[in-house]
Amino acid sequence: MNARLFQALCCLSFVFWAPFFIAALAEDPRDIAHGVSIYEHGYCDQPYVVVMEDGAWVCVFTTSAEREGAASQYIVCSVSNDKGQTWSDPTPIESPEGPEASWAMPLLTHFGRIYVFYVYNGDDVRTLPDGASMRADTHGWYCYRYSDDAGATWSERYRLPMRVTAADRNNDFGGEVQMFWGIGKPVVFGDTAWFAFSKLSEYFLVDSEGWFYRSDNVLTEPDVERVVWELLPEGDYGLRHPDFGSVQEEHNIVPLSNGDLYCVYRTTLGYAVASYSRDGGRSWSVPEYMQYADGRPIKNPRACPRLWRCENGKYLFWFHNHSGTDFSERNPAWLSGGIERDGHLLWSEPEIVLYGEDRSYHTGRFSYPDLIEQDGRYWITTTQKTRATVHEVDASLLAGMWAQFEGASFAATPVVGWARDDDKDAAPSMTGLSGHEDAGFTIALEWTHAADSDDETWLLDGRDAAGRGVAVDGSGALILNDGADEVSLPLCGCGFAADADTHLVIIVDRAASIVSFVVDGRLCDGGETCQYGWQRLPAIGCVFGDIPIKLHASVTAVRIYERPLRTSEALAEKSL
Repeated sequence: MNARLFQALCCLSFVFWAPFFIAALAEDPRDIAHGVSIYEHGYCDQPYVVVMEDGAWVCVFTTSAEREGAASQYIVCSVSNDKGQTWSDPTPIESPEGPEASWAMPLLTHFGRIYVFYVYNGDDVRTLPDGASMRADTHGWYCYRYSDDAGATWSERYRLPMRVTAADRNNDFGGEVQMFWGIGKPVVFGDTAWFAFSKLSEYFLVDSEGWFYRSDNVLTEPDVERVVWELLPEGDYGLRHPDFGSVQEEHNIVPLSNGDLYCVYRTTLGYAVASYSRDGGRSWSVPEYMQYADGRPIKNPRACPRLWRCENGKYLFWFHNHSGTDFSERNPAWLSGGIERDGHLLWSEPEIVLYGEDRSYHTGRFSYPDLIEQDGRYWITTTQKTRATVHEVDASLLAGMWAQFEGASFAATPVVGWARDDDKDAAPSMTGLSGHEDAGFTIALEWTHAADSDDETWLLDGRDAAGRGVAVDGSGALILNDGADEVSLPLCGCGFAADADTHLVIIVDRAASIVSFVVDGRLCDGGETCQYGWQRLPAIGCVFGDIPIKLHASVTAVRIYERPLRTSEALAEKSL
């Protein structure tokens, strides 16, 4: 068949089947647009959930009919009895008439009581000492209420004792007003509960450090007057590193199997930071960049880095996988899976867990997630600031990350599979791939060395005379051409070893509009050179056709898959 005619028929076939493919993609659980709405309002943030003994979900969050930081900001709860499919109208925990109540964190006790801890502008402070106006949601009292009827009614307000420390004495008010806030939820080990929060020494969100409340009887003591709280660490200074800058905030923790604590927080350095406590929170190790299992630092901008310990004793970490230094670019969100080894946490190569088509600053970001586990299933809640949603996560995605530490097997079958040792003369072809790229595709290449790795060398060239097709140059860049438009997506910050065999997997995820590169078992994160290792995929049409593939002499194998592989699959792909 004439190559041009074949290409035209392939693209016509794609157009015919596109509505069916799009319908299938609509089920992608990673697409934030397909989450179930918990609540939509002018402002809606930090939706955190506890699961009751009868299976009901009680979600607490901060909301307002206006904007973040408005005087009408208050906290509410909503209940779902069908695993997040429907939600009750919100019940106020504090009044929208003020003072401001913000950043509610729920704790479920052993006897079924729900505590909610939150920042409350109890002294109604609205101006700085110099008379300038200020937001009133990160100062005041640390308060709590409780519910013994699954959130239907709430107790009177109580106040946690918070001793004045150096951070307070150095703040704008000289310690007469304390500035702080918290994210996440309290964690439990045995009969002990802790929760983390961040103190501030300057308005607004300047000079921060981590602090921790601990109670050894809140989980078992029904008399609230007898519950004892301890503020940690001991001494005058919270958890921070002297050389990691002013912004060290949004601390959150998980317990290890022996009761030790692991804390992660955000910075403006482009990396998440971690620390361990081996004495129940009373002292902490010197904070260090959080690391993958191979020692590379984990990139995260000024966005919530969220930790969870799962019921199976393994861990999950939510982050944004780039080294930006501000509040932007919180789309997509990624997960890394953690396991415990010798008292430390090892973190897997990550996977995309949520993405959105809208990438604008105000509505296209998502953050402040929570994890729900029930009946062997997993859900994540998150917020786009005006809409809080819940999303079921494919359990196999999580299992794949944890299995990275166990040498997981690989099951996908390539549409194109060629190895030089099998057939040194015949060349592979793109035939059979057209019409299969609705969700994306994956190219895996192996070669014996990278001595010729530069953008003048073509490792793989599957383009026709007009330039339409797919190619990978010697630097690892991917070129896509649909006959009208061409995009070049570089492999940035992750080079090849000059004298070693190389395994490169390029994952084209059309649903998420992301292209990822896995080099020798590592998802490229951009290294020290680039903010991102993954690339945004512009709109591009059908790129496959009846086109023979030319390969560089060093290439020993090529395999092309008709879907985007997961990172975990890409790591195991070399086993073929």
